[in-house]
Amino acid sequence: MKYAISPAEVTSLAVAGSEERFPVNRIFCVGRNYAAHAREMGKDPDRDPPFFFMKPSDAAVDASQPVTIPYPSQTTNFHHEIELVVAIGKGGSNIPVDSAEEHVWGYAVGLDMTRRDLQLEARDKGRPWEFGKSFALSAPIGALHRAADVSSPTKAAIALTVNGEARQSSDVEKLIWSVSECIAHLSQYEVLKPGDLIMTGTPEGVNAVRRGDVMRGSVQGLGEIFVTVAA
Repeated sequence: MKYAISPAEVTSLAVAGSEERFPVNRIFCVGRNYAAHAREMGKDPDRDPPFFFMKPSDAAVDASQPVTIPYPSQTTNFHHEIELVVAIGKGGSNIPVDSAEEHVWGYAVGLDMTRRDLQLEARDKGRPWEFGKSFALSAPIGALHRAADVSSPTKAAIALTVNGEARQSSDVEKLIWSVSECIAHLSQYEVLKPGDLIMTGTPEGVNAVRRGDVMRGSVQGLGEIFVTVAA
């Protein structure tokens, strides 16, 4: 095939214990999926159907080794959100909840970095969140661990520190919508494809980072990531 211009480079993530790379297709993010975080964002937690927003594939940053990300433009309120990331290995639509885990290729630790001021301004005006959430280099993600090699993280501590100070601390068992439920619901609206990622939501404690800050994020059983905001 002859392209009119050179195609964009494929974004990929490291695979734990392997030289293989996982190509990133789309990034779906679940909004307000921990009750305490919903409350801190001024919303009541409930069991209404989950809602999703997206990040571009080039939001993903390989954070399998300590990495530095830029402080983005047009914001003075750059927030961290630690999350469990799910990588899809087998596509499908209208996936039943009880077979959803069959579609999971692996799991990782990730950050949904957010221009909070832009997000809230857009929300209050009834506009899309794109400039607040969906920008390049806004999703540092650690090495992916194959589902076949790790236990399904239905109960696992999730935490984030900034410069050694505890910011976020919870457990993925507190997800309002489980991984399987998120996959099943999302697949009713989009045909999931191999390479898709699902960022499953963040617990309470989100807050701003400044230039030079060092974030350390972890999910029990999936290791840690170290992400520095460029000075």
